[in-house]
Amino acid sequence: MLAEIWRALDGAPALISTVRLEGGGALPSVFATSDLAQASVAAAGLAVAELVAAAGGAMPAVECDRRLASMWFSGSLRAQGWTPPALWDSVAGDYRCADGWIRLHTNAPHHRAAALQVLGLDPTTAPREDVAREVARWKGCELEAAIVANQGCAAEMRSLAQWSAHPQGIAVAAEPLVWRQGFDAPVRRGAPFDAARPLAGIRVLDLTRVLAGPTATRFLAAFGADVLRIDPVSWDEPGVVPEMTLGKRCAHLDFREAQDRQAFERLLSEADVLVHGYRPQALEHLGLGAARRRQLNGALVDVALDAYGWSGPWAGRRGFDSLVQMSAGIADAGMRLLGRDKPAPLPVQALDHATGYLLAASALRGLTRRRQAGEGSQYRLSLARTARLLASHPAEGVEPAFAAEAAADLGAAVENTAWGPARRLRTPLRIAGVPLRWDLPASPLRACAAEWR
Repeated sequence: MLAEIWRALDGAPALISTVRLEGGGALPSVFATSDLAQASVAAAGLAVAELVAAAGGAMPAVECDRRLASMWFSGSLRAQGWTPPALWDSVAGDYRCADGWIRLHTNAPHHRAAALQVLGLDPTTAPREDVAREVARWKGCELEAAIVANQGCAAEMRSLAQWSAHPQGIAVAAEPLVWRQGFDAPVRRGAPFDAARPLAGIRVLDLTRVLAGPTATRFLAAFGADVLRIDPVSWDEPGVVPEMTLGKRCAHLDFREAQDRQAFERLLSEADVLVHGYRPQALEHLGLGAARRRQLNGALVDVALDAYGWSGPWAGRRGFDSLVQMSAGIADAGMRLLGRDKPAPLPVQALDHATGYLLAASALRGLTRRRQAGEGSQYRLSLARTARLLASHPAEGVEPAFAAEAAADLGAAVENTAWGPARRLRTPLRIAGVPLRWDLPASPLRACAAEWR
């Protein structure tokens, strides 16, 4: 799978020989989920090594541990003496409807309100059993459409065959795994290159939420990038912030306010990389579309993701990993092949994490192109296209389960997060002469000023 991913990134095939994939075993899955974990992490590591070589150094060897990569796809943070917030809202999850199954994604308060309003329930007090009772009255496709029309998030469970025949499934199948467009970039002089910290002096603007985009920017921060995450005042994702803000500074801006848009434009004009997870056309509606971004910063590496792809009738639809698994046939395939009576999703949110590492690899490849050929870049990826990649790789045979986590799997350092001390899993990636090291502990959203260091 690594060769397929690296080819999608338009990387030189010969470089794959510098990568060593280590370890055996697999997560319990009807798809090659551990293959995807190891290959996506290794591809991001290979992109780091390529950047080092492009700056004049020797091409570093890359090693990626299969078990640790799979474990990072579940989560890396181990709290010491405190309990992280819950990952899921009490209403979120899978429900039987009149003709199958549907998943409601209600972690954000406004998404919860949108779904429960359609069901005629009070969003602040409705217990889960009341939600189940009301969902059972609906056909899946009708409830999905009603919640989406009400600005909420839901996904009916479809089979792989149904998704392949669906207009959005057809559109996603026609898209590349990684879409790229290049354009001439002005010369940008940066800080002296340090092969041990290859992203030192690189400024990354992070406009992403939850898992995929934050995974990408967390990875870039590990190599010295100055990552500045921007959130609106109203947004929160308490269940994942301690996991995902490692190495970053977090600020806020309200793009509806002219003063804050101007502040963002100043930040953007001085950035090297922008990673954003807004739905297609959302930034355009704010006057921050692709043409404006290039006007402000012709040397920018502009990396975007969305849930359901960049073409087709659902290109603008809100979505998350768990919803895409339902839509694209993954949860149904798990249910059928494992002989279960309810949706059987992947054991980890692999679409989010894998897409995150592909986003990071795209940003790194863009920086290499800028250094080598004086090009700015735009990249586009989606959770649905990553789902198609995984769905094309069913698990082959039965691989042994990974050994249980042990004390030796944790790094020695104690991370003094804003919530309390924590340790992290050891990183699955080793790049010769290029250590992964985060300079900042995890911190709350909106904890610093919206300015570069």
